[in-house]
Amino acid sequence: MREFPDRPIVGVGAVVLNTAGQVLLVKRAHEPLKGEWSLPGGGVEIGETLEAALRRELFEETGLTIEVGPVVEVLDRIEYAPDGRVAYHFVIIDYVCHVADDRFVCGSDAEDVRWVSADGLDAHQVRENAIAVIRKAIEMSRAT
Repeated sequence: MREFPDRPIVGVGAVVLNTAGQVLLVKRAHEPLKGEWSLPGGGVEIGETLEAALRRELFEETGLTIEVGPVVEVLDRIEYAPDGRVAYHFVIIDYVCHVADDRFVCGSDAEDVRWVSADGLDAHQVRENAIAVIRKAIEMSRAT
């Protein structure tokens, strides 16, 4: 149960970069963040490694096969209901990821998928914490 959970849910996120230096964004088809542009990813299933969960989630959302790189950031995403209860609580581990073939499909968990330059993030109303993770991932990728 993701809404009003008994404990935090572990999630993974991918800052997928293509050879042109663009980042992959998905427009969420489901809550939380329904209708918002964000990084692809999702919840880790029981018995699944973080890397396996990331590969599965990316494939389900975009049809892409990724190369998983280092961890960029570990963060909490907590959203409260109007009555003050915790509606959602995720602990998210974001990774830098790369693709050799950047042709995607829009999967069932996404309304839309697109490659966006770092300068185009504001136009997609990406949340500030995601923008910070993206910028950090881009810098990490340049350093290697």
